[in-house]
Amino acid sequence: MTDAADPRGFHMTSDEFRRNGRAAVDWIADYMDRIESFPVLSRVRPGEIRAHLPAVPPAEGEPFDAMLADVDRLILPGITHWQSPNFFAYFPSNNSGPAILGELLSAGVGVQGMLWATSPACTELETHVLDWLVGMLGLPSKFRSDGTGGGVIQDTASSSALCALLAARERATGFRVNEVGADGKLTAYASSQAHSSIEKAVKIAGLGRENLRLVEVDGRFAMRPDALARRIAEDRGAGKAPCFVCATVGTTSSNAIDPVAEIGRICRDEGIWLHVDAAMSGTAALCPEFRGMQEGLDLADSYCFNPHKWMFTNFDCDCFWIADREALIRTLSVAPEYLKNQASESGAVFDYRDWHVPLGRRFRALKLWFVIRHYGVEGLRHHVRRHVELAQKFSDWIDASGRFELAAPVPLNLVCFRHVGGDEINRRLLERLNAGGRLYLTHTTLGGRYTLRLSIGQSRTEERHVSSAWRTIQETAAELEREG
Repeated sequence: MTDAADPRGFHMTSDEFRRNGRAAVDWIADYMDRIESFPVLSRVRPGEIRAHLPAVPPAEGEPFDAMLADVDRLILPGITHWQSPNFFAYFPSNNSGPAILGELLSAGVGVQGMLWATSPACTELETHVLDWLVGMLGLPSKFRSDGTGGGVIQDTASSSALCALLAARERATGFRVNEVGADGKLTAYASSQAHSSIEKAVKIAGLGRENLRLVEVDGRFAMRPDALARRIAEDRGAGKAPCFVCATVGTTSSNAIDPVAEIGRICRDEGIWLHVDAAMSGTAALCPEFRGMQEGLDLADSYCFNPHKWMFTNFDCDCFWIADREALIRTLSVAPEYLKNQASESGAVFDYRDWHVPLGRRFRALKLWFVIRHYGVEGLRHHVRRHVELAQKFSDWIDASGRFELAAPVPLNLVCFRHVGGDEINRRLLERLNAGGRLYLTHTTLGGRYTLRLSIGQSRTEERHVSSAWRTIQETAAELEREG
């Protein structure tokens, strides 16, 4: 409790902040050390956390150690431990020490990076780090800021898809939709395996769900270029105006890789914007041996990947590049008087508020800079290669088991598999595995069949964790077989 007459004005003093900050960092370090002791998936029931929280907020301030104690008592039971080395669900959403510390410093300086003028370092570091990544990932040089393109950090790949679609919409209509609205003729295309964010972007951008074409896939669950070309031709024949195609490098369900080069040639010939979404799998391009998956990227108008998925950078951090930044800026720029300033009007700087939907923006580049500098390119490559190697081992175990089968190819770090006994035993298997607390998997449907997914990419996952997961899966399957 603080005296109302206290000249500190209820603020935490510098000494208190130092003491409490050390306690918070110690708590995080201890959490990482003991993370394997927790059941991976939270076991609380709906409403259970809120039932233990006070009905009204405190009238007077409370000590920090009481807050930290309540994190242990109230919050941890409701945490699904995404940083656990036994978390194999969804996709990696890993973090690391340098990323956490970079986030802390970003919060500490508390800048608002909407304009270059509001914190030049926030803008210039971001531009520089994204230029670094063009080289690190082997991306086309047209995405660098020293040409017509450039990169920006978005919150998620969903926002990148929306921005790309908005720019595609405006380019296709001579930038008229911003002024007079859509006419219902524009169409967009993605594979039936593409992320749901494309459907959401189509809705938000005003194209309408009926104007999104989900293109058929092949036996590897990748988009069929011939089917895309046919859909485009049909729409043109019906008086529609195709404007946007999203190719995916690593779909969420199965890690399928669309043939970017073939799709890109179709888009080039048809004058259609090509956006490439490599949300998780783009990290693999740190390693030259995996860059074949992005062949044809020189034909893309925009590209994104998420360091917060597999590059040890905590959420949120999506890197989005565009070949023609003027198309994006013209689409999104609004210039009220209160944001005008000499640096912006000089044309010599980037104002990243014009590169995405929100006006405000955090200093996300700081944590990404810390990660790259801590690990170095070779350190990052080491971990990516190790995760892919572990996934390939798990795939080999599946192949040799007789009890299980692979449901899709395994190009990188995601293994889609199922018990040969059919959908019902796979549903029961997943439920029992996740209820046991020793690991966490998720599922999808591939070819109309219920399929389990094991995604490897958390910062602390080692071979012993993957081996343990495989033993648990086998033992649990045997139990279900005996039960009938």
